[in-house]
Amino acid sequence: MALVALTREVSANLPACELTFLAREPIVVSRARAQHETYRRLLADCGARIVLLPADDGAPDCCFIEDTAVVVDEIAVMAPLGAPARRRESDEVAGALAAFRPVTRLELPATLDGGDVLVVGRHVFVGLSTRTNAAGAEGLGKALEPFGYRIVPTEVRGCLHLKTAMTAIDDETILANPALVDPPAALRTVAVPDDEPSAGNVLRVGDVLCLSDAFPRTAELLRAHGRHVRSVDISELMKAEAGMTCLSLILRG
Repeated sequence: MALVALTREVSANLPACELTFLAREPIVVSRARAQHETYRRLLADCGARIVLLPADDGAPDCCFIEDTAVVVDEIAVMAPLGAPARRRESDEVAGALAAFRPVTRLELPATLDGGDVLVVGRHVFVGLSTRTNAAGAEGLGKALEPFGYRIVPTEVRGCLHLKTAMTAIDDETILANPALVDPPAALRTVAVPDDEPSAGNVLRVGDVLCLSDAFPRTAELLRAHGRHVRSVDISELMKAEAGMTCLSLILRG
């Protein structure tokens, strides 16, 4: 089955993005857009068909499309995002996802950001963070239970999302920073280098692991584990607390 990468253009107002853990720095929108275009080309080179949605200049964070939905093979689940100012982002994405999956929505008081959800096989790790609450984790569990998925609530500390701290490099192994999250005992763990504490966020596209070129030691570590690794510059987007996963929704189309 072909891979689809659902992406969204960068808002002209990205410099007004939500920030939780980073100090605000000047963001050059033209540079961020050029990096986003390079990111999309990388996903295409990895075999994904790119679907690009237009930016919403009233939603500075709209390019961080991963947060709007949790997509599995059977269904797409959407919920109020943890940052109230971001909740308008969901409608455009819901319309696009409806071409690929049935879409269901959770309601407040549940809040859920897709960046807090890591699906590994039938295990769904849900980060309890500043953006995702227990009601969001519970609602996601009820939505996915008919399809055989099991929710694993996971505490997140000192970072924005669960996927800031850990992502899967295959269906049995995760890349993680153990200072930010307790890696699940059921999976093998590759720890990020101490001097690259933010490198736990990698994006799987087919058999390729994509990561920021800010983390060369992590790239070499993954290659040493036999992985096919591609790196790209997303430095301007990282000023808005971006990671590789948050810029796309990867699904089997």
